[in-house]
Amino acid sequence: MTRAYVGPTSLTALGSVGELDLLDYLDGRLVVPEAVEREVTTEPARTALSEFLDEGDVSRAVPEGAYERATGVLGVEADTHEAAMLAGVLAHAEADDRTAVGVVSEDTRVRTLTEGLGGSVTSAFGVVVRAAAEDKYLSRSQAKRIVRRMDDQGLGMTGQVREQVVGDMGE
Repeated sequence: MTRAYVGPTSLTALGSVGELDLLDYLDGRLVVPEAVEREVTTEPARTALSEFLDEGDVSRAVPEGAYERATGVLGVEADTHEAAMLAGVLAHAEADDRTAVGVVSEDTRVRTLTEGLGGSVTSAFGVVVRAAAEDKYLSRSQAKRIVRRMDDQGLGMTGQVREQVVGDMGE
């Protein structure tokens, strides 16, 4: 993936439990547009995000020319997280490579449009699963605790989704 655009709900979920660093397991450059950052308003996620952006190698840039196309597709104003994320997908999507650009989002509309435009999608839970699969120091039981903490913080999961996430991490 050349770029991974991260949405506000995913940042809130990971930031609320102090696990934003798990985003570093994604392939490609992390992008947190300013419109996304503005929507992360709850603590401790807000402070955690501010520190993550200050300390990490995270891009804030969204290709300007793609904003107009994004707002036309979404029918929303340009200064929203949806428009910023979709603009990134439009600018970096490659017809022959679905992994060229992706989003980390719980937003159904952003996920659906990203897939339709040829990008890949995951969620905050998917980030935890990937980190557990790739990091020999993050055990499956630790990853399951992170998922439970995220669920306890309000990123609601149905029993079926929780079962799938825990199943993806193995026993």
